[in-house]
Amino acid sequence: MRVFSITRRSHCFLAAMVALTAICWSVRNAGASARNAPLKIVELRVLPAALELNDSRDVRRLVVSGKTADGYWTDLSDKAIFKPASPLVKRDADGFFYPVKPGVSALSIWAAGKSASIPVKVKSVANTPISFVREIMPVMSRTGCNAGTCHGSAKGKNGFKLSLRGYDPEYDYRALVDDLAGRRFNRAEPKQSLMLLKITQGVAHQGGLVFEENSRYYPLFYRWIVEGVKSDADKVKRANSVEILPKNPTMSQVGEGQQLIVLAHYPDGSTRDVTRDAVFTSTMKDIATIDENGLVKSIRRGETAILVRYEGNYAVDEITIIGDRTGYQWAAQPQFSYIDKLVDAKLQRVKSIPSPLATDAEFMRRVSLDLTGLAPQPNEVRSFIADKTPGREKRAKLIDKLLASPDYVYSWTNKWSDLLQCNRKYLGERGVWKFRNWIQEQVANNKPYNEFVREIITAEGSAYEHPAASYYRVAKDPNQATENVTQLFLGIRFSCNKCHDHPFERWTQSQYYQFAANFARVGYKPGVAEGDEAIVEKHDGEVLHPKTNAVMTASFPYTFPAKTEKRDNRREVLADWLVSPNNPYFAKSYVNRIWSYLLGRGIIDPVDDIRSSNPPSNGPLLDALTADFIKHGFDVKYVFRTICNSRVYQSSLKPNRWNADDSINFSHAQPRRLLAEQIVDAIGRTTGSVQRYPGVPAGFRAVQLPDSTVAAGGFLDLFGRPPRESPCECERSSAVSLGQALSMINSPMTNDTVADPNGRIAKLMKTHPDNRKVVEEMYLAAWCRPPSEPEMKRSLKFFDVSPKRIDEVLAQEADKGDIDLTPEEAKIQLQTAAAQDLLWALINSPGFLFNR
Repeated sequence: MRVFSITRRSHCFLAAMVALTAICWSVRNAGASARNAPLKIVELRVLPAALELNDSRDVRRLVVSGKTADGYWTDLSDKAIFKPASPLVKRDADGFFYPVKPGVSALSIWAAGKSASIPVKVKSVANTPISFVREIMPVMSRTGCNAGTCHGSAKGKNGFKLSLRGYDPEYDYRALVDDLAGRRFNRAEPKQSLMLLKITQGVAHQGGLVFEENSRYYPLFYRWIVEGVKSDADKVKRANSVEILPKNPTMSQVGEGQQLIVLAHYPDGSTRDVTRDAVFTSTMKDIATIDENGLVKSIRRGETAILVRYEGNYAVDEITIIGDRTGYQWAAQPQFSYIDKLVDAKLQRVKSIPSPLATDAEFMRRVSLDLTGLAPQPNEVRSFIADKTPGREKRAKLIDKLLASPDYVYSWTNKWSDLLQCNRKYLGERGVWKFRNWIQEQVANNKPYNEFVREIITAEGSAYEHPAASYYRVAKDPNQATENVTQLFLGIRFSCNKCHDHPFERWTQSQYYQFAANFARVGYKPGVAEGDEAIVEKHDGEVLHPKTNAVMTASFPYTFPAKTEKRDNRREVLADWLVSPNNPYFAKSYVNRIWSYLLGRGIIDPVDDIRSSNPPSNGPLLDALTADFIKHGFDVKYVFRTICNSRVYQSSLKPNRWNADDSINFSHAQPRRLLAEQIVDAIGRTTGSVQRYPGVPAGFRAVQLPDSTVAAGGFLDLFGRPPRESPCECERSSAVSLGQALSMINSPMTNDTVADPNGRIAKLMKTHPDNRKVVEEMYLAAWCRPPSEPEMKRSLKFFDVSPKRIDEVLAQEADKGDIDLTPEEAKIQLQTAAAQDLLWALINSPGFLFNR
């Protein structure tokens, strides 16, 4: 018989939910008001370091920065005084210098009691012809005429089509001049040109007003028409890169401004200030905003990236807002490896302080869950805490033990089964086990990552005999293989450039289909066994460009020094390129994934969305991890071991005053909700109940299940188990929901296992230990640590059984006809129920549901 206390359980649940809510809310620091005291400037810096103007329309902006006593630079451009040594240049109302006459001179600058001087050179003040490529096209991009929502869309707008974001100047020129029999331009009366009338709404324009007649753009277009709407697309090259100044500035106070300058670099070596024609975007607008002229305004303490786009070129500037850190003083923690040194360097730059090390119990639970998906057993926790071996050595031994365990293999087999979409929907009943077992073998043997991926990419033959070939049963066509391979093994989302050039990155539509051509000759034949399929390399097969119908040559979206042999099998050439140590994305994307699995977020996050507009939070750290991984032969266990042995990984969850607002720089551990399979396995291990799933032997862990079609009462799916239909990490969810909380309260997964007659509580109560031992065992089983004394006192109250309560139970049983129940047996029943209630409460708490 089992006595169930609804009152106790309700009370414990409410307490658990309150604690859960507190953990899930992120702590934010909205910043503080800027100091009233004026900043002490010790040095001036002017960017660019020289002012060189080439013609009458070449205008340039200068950024004047002052270095403060604490080493930060602050923008003084709007406070600076400029004085030319001779009248070669003047400064307009927008802050740009324009040429007055040719010559060489100097420009003096004064700000905050300091001075500086830079050279000035004006090559010419001639009115050169308007350049279609360098002046007209950039304005069309800036105003959105060739955007995907306007005339740059696949079918254009209202019968007028331009190349997306102006990637084809010659096509755009012909579209402008030849379409409508050239009626967009009136050379006799330029102001009556349809092009000018449309964009100024002199006639109806569905796109609305583009710019006014009194804007700086109107005279440019007007003069171009007067000059005969000439093209220089066959003579003048577009910019091949853009540069942002200043690079990665730090803003010391909330509310400050920082002017950015954008310089376009051309193949002939010339530059042009294109700040007014570039497009700016802040990735974190709640931290800093940026206006159309490149002025950044800080909103709160934090970090954001500013994406700058100009004529198909992209650049990113990382902005750091320090905020008011009055009283800050660096307090160093021990450094166990290069990881700690590089993280600490970033923390010092943003004026944050790392938390101290986690306790032995906290560390043991964290690393056990991360490496094996299982929390340690009570006797293991006791033994580890009691071990007098010096801390670093003791923890290193535990890490090695876990990496050598079968549970490590099961856990990471499950992860790779997710990423490789091991699913009977694609592979069939027998195929899914074959593929999963092959993955398990690679993990168990710690196969070098580059060899593991090479075997997948080049796989051929029967999927039953050569299970790596199952990868191509999932990625059945060249397009799907392209998107899967780039996202999984390079961390790049190539799907955005399938229909058009990527709007914010350098990837083009042509590159998409050139890469897809590497998979064009993957063929399929029925296998000998039922349900099998053989992957073969055909001698023909091509990919056609969807717009031009041209045959695409198999190639790669970027190049680097690599040894690739010319072979008939395109996938072998692809494998050489993909897994090369010099590939800038291959090793980097995987160490970034591993870091995210262990620290809760990637250095680049999301981990499978590497792009210029999503820079790493600590570039030097990611570069160092990548180089170390390659140096050690793509040894996966080595990376796990290196990260887990770092102080950064072993840091406490508890924040301090200086890092409470940090969620990206790894100054302290972040609470992470256990994965679906980890929760189920943890419930089974904590309660001592053997889990049973349909179609597999009793005792199988959740992470050992072949795919997501194995039912578990809906519990695994509710907690975010992925369906394995995409290689995206986003398929798996670790979010917290009310439905999950209700399921934890009422699900048989929790209640039946807690009350299992063969479980932990039943065995404990049969041995009749004292109540303190029972409570300690419950905490060690659920939270992997002994209870504190206050927790012990509160928990022991569950076991207080009054004579009156014993009499009530005896009376209830007598009413049912059970007159053989003794008072001692009634007491044991009540205490068993108390133990069940306590364990139920511990399981329904953040201490159980989160890896801390």
